[in-house]
Amino acid sequence: MNETSVGNKSSTLPYTNDTMSCPNCGSTGMLIFYEATGVPVHSVLLMPTREEALSYPKGRIELGFCDTCGFISNTAFDASLHEYSARYEATQGFSSTFNKFHTALAQRLIDKYNLHDKDIIEIGCDKGDFLLMLCEMGNNRGIGVDPAYVPDRIESSAKDRVQFIADHYSEKYTHLKGDFIACKMTLEHIHPTLEFVSMVRRSIGEKMDATIFFQIPNVMYVLRDLAFWDIYYEHCSYFSKGSLARLFRKSGFNVLDLATEYDDQYLTIEAKPPNGVPAKLHPEENDMDQLRSLVQHFITKYPERMKIWSDMLKSIVDKGQKAVIWGAGSKGVAFLTKLNITTEIMPYAVDINPFKRGTFMAGTGQEIVTPDFLQKYQPDVVIAMNPIYKNEIQNELDKMGVKAELKTM
Repeated sequence: MNETSVGNKSSTLPYTNDTMSCPNCGSTGMLIFYEATGVPVHSVLLMPTREEALSYPKGRIELGFCDTCGFISNTAFDASLHEYSARYEATQGFSSTFNKFHTALAQRLIDKYNLHDKDIIEIGCDKGDFLLMLCEMGNNRGIGVDPAYVPDRIESSAKDRVQFIADHYSEKYTHLKGDFIACKMTLEHIHPTLEFVSMVRRSIGEKMDATIFFQIPNVMYVLRDLAFWDIYYEHCSYFSKGSLARLFRKSGFNVLDLATEYDDQYLTIEAKPPNGVPAKLHPEENDMDQLRSLVQHFITKYPERMKIWSDMLKSIVDKGQKAVIWGAGSKGVAFLTKLNITTEIMPYAVDINPFKRGTFMAGTGQEIVTPDFLQKYQPDVVIAMNPIYKNEIQNELDKMGVKAELKTM
C-alpha cells in the first residue's frame, strides 16, 4: 500500500471499491489507484476574467481500474457539472506539427477506405477541422455534431457539402447515416462508454458496409510516462488497445485495426459491423498483464514524478527566475492545479491559439498570452506541456530572440 498525497486529500492507495460497476463491461469491482480534489471541471472553456477562472466549479477524480476488461474510469465523475458550448476551445489547428499529422491521417483514411464521394459523419467534430478536411480532400459530404461548433469560423471549399449540428450526439441523431463515421478525441469525455458505443452501433443498423474510426488518448502512455498532467476532469474514460477492442466487440463490431499514433499519445481503432463474419480477437488486444503492471508502476512512481517537478519549480522560485508554461490547454490546467502553481509563482501561460488570448487558466488564474508576448517578458524558463511540440516551440523562441531554457514534460 502506498500513501499518496494529491490536492487537499491524503489517502491510502490503492483500494478496491467492490460496489462500483465498470462502465465498459459491467463487471463489479474497481481498483481505485489515483485521487485528486479541487480539479476544475473544465480545462479549455474560455474564462474571460481571472475571477471566473479562480471560482470555476471544481470536481473530484478517483481513477478506478477494471481488472476484467482493463478500462480505467473516473468513478467520481459527474457529467452534470459540464457545460460544453461554443466557449469550449480545444482546437489544435494552429500548430504546424499537429496540422501535418492531421492531414496525413485524413489522407490515410481516404486512401484506405476509398472515401471519395461518400457520406461522412463526425461525432464530436469540435470546430469542424477534420470533417472539412475529409470532405475537401475526398470530395465527400459531411455532417458534424458537437456543441462546441462555432458557425462561420472555418472557411472551406467543402462548406456547402457539410452540415453542422451544435449539440451533443444522442439517440436524437441516430437516424443520420454515413459510409464512414469518425469520432476523434470524444469517447474519453463519455462516462457510460458501453452505452455510447452501442448507440453508435444501433445508428448504423443494417448498413453493414459502414466503417467506424475512433481516436482517443492512449492510457498506456499516461501510465508509463507518469503523465499526471494528462489526467483531468473532462477525461473520465481511459483506454488501452485491449480495453477499447473489447468494448467495440461487446457493442457489436468487428475490430479491423488498432494503432497508436502521434508519438504514442493517441490510440485509434477502425471497425465494422460483423455482417456474418465471426468476431475474433485482434492480435494486439491481449494487454491485461501489461496494464496491471503499468497501473502498479504508476502507483509506485507517480509521487516521485510529482516531487521532481515540485523541486524544480521551487528551484526556479528560489533563483528569482521567471517561468511560463507553453500550452494553455487541459495539460496546462492539470499541471498548474496539481502542483498548486499560483499566479505569484507563474503569472502567464502561453498558447498559439489567438482565440485564447486575454483569457485565464481555469483553477489557477494565469493570463493566457500569445508567443509574441515573450519578446518583452523574456522568461528564464519555458515549460512545454507536450514534448511533441518541442522543436516547433524552440524554433519560435529562436525567431523571437527569447533565450529561455526550454523544458519538456
